[in-house]
Amino acid sequence: MGTKVVLMEPKPVRHVLSLSGGKDSTALAVYMRDKVPEMEYVFMDTGEELPETYEYLDKVEAYLGKPIIRLNPDRPFSHYLDIYRGVLPDPRTRWCTRMLKIKPFERYVGDDPVISYLAIRADELHRKGYISTKPNITPVYPFIEAGLTKSDIYRILEDSGLGLPDYYRWRSRSGCYFCFFQQRIEWVGLLENHPEYFEKAKQYERFDALTGQSFTWNARESLDDLQRPERIQQIKEQYLKRNQQQTVKLHGSLTELFADEDEEVQSCLVCHL
Repeated sequence: MGTKVVLMEPKPVRHVLSLSGGKDSTALAVYMRDKVPEMEYVFMDTGEELPETYEYLDKVEAYLGKPIIRLNPDRPFSHYLDIYRGVLPDPRTRWCTRMLKIKPFERYVGDDPVISYLAIRADELHRKGYISTKPNITPVYPFIEAGLTKSDIYRILEDSGLGLPDYYRWRSRSGCYFCFFQQRIEWVGLLENHPEYFEKAKQYERFDALTGQSFTWNARESLDDLQRPERIQQIKEQYLKRNQQQTVKLHGSLTELFADEDEEVQSCLVCHL
């Protein structure tokens, strides 16, 4: 008697779009809403985000008409900081992205075949980032395929009525309040808009008396040094001088205060799109 062969039905392909709370991923969610009705929207919530991010996500959720699934890490940032012996994440290690963003996303999709929608624009083909490399996850780039650039992203957000998150008044990126990719002027913005978060970020910095090594968010200076009034004034003057010709008015009243920098280009895609 022969062996009966049972054919397994292939798993259906899932469509997943990760939102960071930033302009590009939000514009992509708006752009794809009616194109892929079965889209799953997720947000990797580290628990260390700005309040403006959560407020913006609530607005986006209402616009999309379906829930944005919040994915949380299995342990908080402080737990992993202990594991890494107090060594803060930096552009080379990025352990925060790996443990707080990538792993929750990979746990969520499991082994299902997934199409992951990424909001890299047609005007940033050079951009590199840190995303999942699991073989069952296939990335696609709708903005690149459609030839959409930064001006299109602003138009999509304006036409949708969502506009930009409030933190864009003083910050150029989404992500954790202590993100090491922040420019100095953005740390000043954090200090002036959320002094309690600035103090929390400062408490993570430390000096090891045994080795003489400093663990700071910025490689060149501590937040304690950065918050001195004379240093704040210097940072503001340098920033205004550097961006004198690059200030662009948006939406009639909103001003984009931050020019793209190499830091933004190499930043973690899952955090900052």
